[in-house]
Amino acid sequence: MPWNELDAEEVQRHLRRQVDLSTRLASFPESVVGLDVSYEKATNRVCAAAVVIELESLAVTDMATVVGEVTFPYVPGLLAFREAPILLEALQGLTNEPEVLVCDGYGIAHPRRFGLACHLGVLTGLPSFGVAKTSFVADFVDPGPRRGAGSPLREGGETLGRAVRTQDGVKPVFVSVGHRIGLDQACDITLKLCPRYRIPEATRQADIASRRMLRTASWPGG
Repeated sequence: MPWNELDAEEVQRHLRRQVDLSTRLASFPESVVGLDVSYEKATNRVCAAAVVIELESLAVTDMATVVGEVTFPYVPGLLAFREAPILLEALQGLTNEPEVLVCDGYGIAHPRRFGLACHLGVLTGLPSFGVAKTSFVADFVDPGPRRGAGSPLREGGETLGRAVRTQDGVKPVFVSVGHRIGLDQACDITLKLCPRYRIPEATRQADIASRRMLRTASWPGG
């Protein structure tokens, strides 16, 4: 039976109860897994990539890609129903269990406090957070101009994440926790992953890998 928006929103509300916002990482991770999905224009074809980045060197140490087709329409706030299934397939292709998932999207900075990073975190049980390129639901004051400056993402008096300046003078990114990680920890990892570029190296490499595979994949039926 195909999903509809009301069903999906109810699933989000149900799974939201399983989000753990109290647990913190016991120590700084040695590696993270960046996740991203690329779409072929005018079709339902997609490619998901899971890329392991060693935090000390920022080297890619493992990678898995999966091609497929999405069956859920694009609806703001319901991105996980398009992307989570194929991202979970990509994660299964990695050699070792990830320490932390870094998503190109949102965690609790979401209308129902259950963005893609929360969805994947709950389904896998892994620490997860999202780093988005635009703010979705929360208000923020533009952080200072230097790398490392930040300001809270707030809605209705609730702090949902942080706008973080990852490079001097460039637009901030928007960090929100998904599951089993603290906001300070997520922001520290984000800055560690951004020595040269605005977006984290983990999701940047996942974007590169998924786009490359999408261009070269062989599809059934030609």
